[in-house]
Amino acid sequence: MLMAIITPYEQEALKELESWKREIQRRPGLFAGISRRLQHKINSLIPEAAHRAITAAFKVVTNFLLRGSDFLTAKPLLNASLQEREEEAQKQIERYKYAATAEGAITGAGGILLGLADLPLWLTIKIKMLSHVAALYGHDTSDFRERLYILYVLSLGFSSRKHKRKVYGILANWDVYLLSLPAEKDAFDWRTFQQEYRDFLDIVKLLQLVPGIGAAVGAVVNNRLTDKLGDLAMNAYRMRWFAQSAAVQAGNA
Repeated sequence: MLMAIITPYEQEALKELESWKREIQRRPGLFAGISRRLQHKINSLIPEAAHRAITAAFKVVTNFLLRGSDFLTAKPLLNASLQEREEEAQKQIERYKYAATAEGAITGAGGILLGLADLPLWLTIKIKMLSHVAALYGHDTSDFRERLYILYVLSLGFSSRKHKRKVYGILANWDVYLLSLPAEKDAFDWRTFQQEYRDFLDIVKLLQLVPGIGAAVGAVVNNRLTDKLGDLAMNAYRMRWFAQSAAVQAGNA
C-alpha cells in the first residue's frame, strides 16, 4: 500500500491534494451564473480592438510555447524527494509573484494601452512559472506533451467552474489522454484551446482594461492570481507524482 511507505510530509501533501481535488470538482453554484453575466457586461465595456488584441496575444504566446525550443529553459530536477521539490517550488513561485506584481503595477498605471501590454507579459510570466514548477517535479518541458500539460494547468486556473471540471478530468487521467493526442505538434488544434482560455478570461483582469479603474487593479490582481496559480500547479503536479509512485509500486509488487 502507498500509505505504508510514504513520509509524514507526503502524507500531509496527499491530504491537501485530496481536499484540492474535491474543491476543483465541486459543481457550479448560483454565483457561477451571476459571475458569467457580469463577465458579459464587462466585455461589452471593452473596445472590440482590445478584444482582438487579447486573442492575438494569447495566440502568439501559446503557439510559441508549443513550438519554441528556447522559451522554456528549466532543466528537470532528478533524484529529489517531494519535500525538497516543493520547498524549492514555493521559493520560485514567490519570485514569479514579485515579478508579476511589479509588471501589473507598471502596466496598470498606464491605462488601456499599457493594460493591453499586461496581458501577454503576465501570460508569459505565468507560463515561465509553470514550466519551472514542472521541471522541479522532474518533468522535461522540452517535450511537447509536457508543454501541453502546462497549458491545461493554466486553463484550470483561469476558467469557469464547469470548464474546470472538464479540464481536471483530462489532467487526472493524463496518461490515458496522451493516447488520443496526435503524434505531430502541428496536428494539435491549439486554436480551439486558446479560444477556451479567451472565453473564460478572469473578470478581474478584464477590469484592468476599463478606463478609470485599471490602475487600481494591476499589482494586487497579478500578485493574488499568480499565487493562486502557483498553488494550483503544485497540486496538479502532486497528482502526477502520487500517480506515478503508485504505478511504480504496483509494477514492483
